Amino acid sequence: MKIGISGKGGVGKTSVASLLAQVIARNGNTVLAVDADPALNLGMSLGFPKEVYESITPIAEMKDLISERTETQPGIPAAFFKINPTVHDIPEKYWAEHKGVRLLVVGTFLVGGEGCACPENTLLKNLMRHLIVDRKETVILDMEAGLEHLGRGTTASMDALIVVVEPGQRSLALAHKIDGLASDIGVKKVLFVANKIRDKEDRKTILESLPEERMIGFIGYDEGLRDADISGTSVYDAASPASIQEIKQIKQNLEATPS
Repeated sequence: MKIGISGKGGVGKTSVASLLAQVIARNGNTVLAVDADPALNLGMSLGFPKEVYESITPIAEMKDLISERTETQPGIPAAFFKINPTVHDIPEKYWAEHKGVRLLVVGTFLVGGEGCACPENTLLKNLMRHLIVDRKETVILDMEAGLEHLGRGTTASMDALIVVVEPGQRSLALAHKIDGLASDIGVKKVLFVANKIRDKEDRKTILESLPEERMIGFIGYDEGLRDADISGTSVYDAASPASIQEIKQIKQNLEATPS
């Protein structure tokens, strides 16, 4: 499966991505977890040793690599560059591995005034396409809320986009925006996971705003996940048994959802 995970900052998106990756890995599958969120906290959430995740340079910041693959000069604006750079060897060269999960830190695309058509974005777009279209293992992408930089061909090959929400109006409003954008650029399946659910009223708030048939899980408010975020430790080790069971159910629901 190729799964993107998105949502508003603070809803627990990275925790869900990490838990899902670890549940799938512990089931004997090879998992490549891709950190494409500006916060770059996936390695910490997965429980990688601090010296490992702090030593990783995001692909987006590897100026020499970008220049080599796009045939440009580091630090010099390029009017012309290679638009189909070689990327297939990048994951194996730059991932780190911990407890069955491979971590590749991609970093973020340049946006707005910084320019979108540039060597950096060209390399990243080709890399993301390779990860989603060509890789054979399960790929889980911890993504920012915006998806438009991925391109229609790449997103159409994604098996599912999971939008993580919490029972708050800002989170729900952004979920609707992500849903519309994903549909516009060809994502075949957009699903929702509700996090930090305290009671029936929270659940009701979610179901009044989002289609129930596309809800694949409700994760209760978990002090262990909050503590893991504060301490920078593995969310899988800190999560309650109920949260782990819910992630396992989300995995089953994801696999059972028709394309």
